[in-house]
Amino acid sequence: MEKVIVLKEVQKSDCSFLYELLSERKSYENISHKKNPTYVKHVKFVMSKPYAKWYIIYYGKEKIGSINLTKQDEVGIRFKEPLRSVFQPRKRLWLQVLKIMMKKNPRNRYLININPRNTKMKNFLKNAGFELIQYTYEIPKKDFLIIENILDHKTA
Repeated sequence: MEKVIVLKEVQKSDCSFLYELLSERKSYENISHKKNPTYVKHVKFVMSKPYAKWYIIYYGKEKIGSINLTKQDEVGIRFKEPLRSVFQPRKRLWLQVLKIMMKKNPRNRYLININPRNTKMKNFLKNAGFELIQYTYEIPKKDFLIIENILDHKTA
């Protein structure tokens, strides 16, 4: 019997699996935080229903990853570590999961944000037909003084 890919909406019982996925993430893949939250904060985040849609990816009966769609039509996808280590077969799986999610959640467009240091994903998205549309820069609040010093220096 052939295994089928199925997307099931995230439940509270998925919190530990999602935390495991989060913990496997490499620093060059992160775009939203510098360090992992505590498990308690993670559960609170999951239960706040932060995304328009959030699914656990099943391959047969095995949980292999998650995919989410934000209210701004941004897609986040994550696979368990063993699937990530062999990138080539994952490309097809990645596209299959994305296609299923798109069919369940039709939009005019889908956005995917990645860390610019994630060269494998950058190349994959380019080869899969995605188009680069923006660069996003960040300045942490603690570094805001740099801007004030620059402005003070230029007006002096």
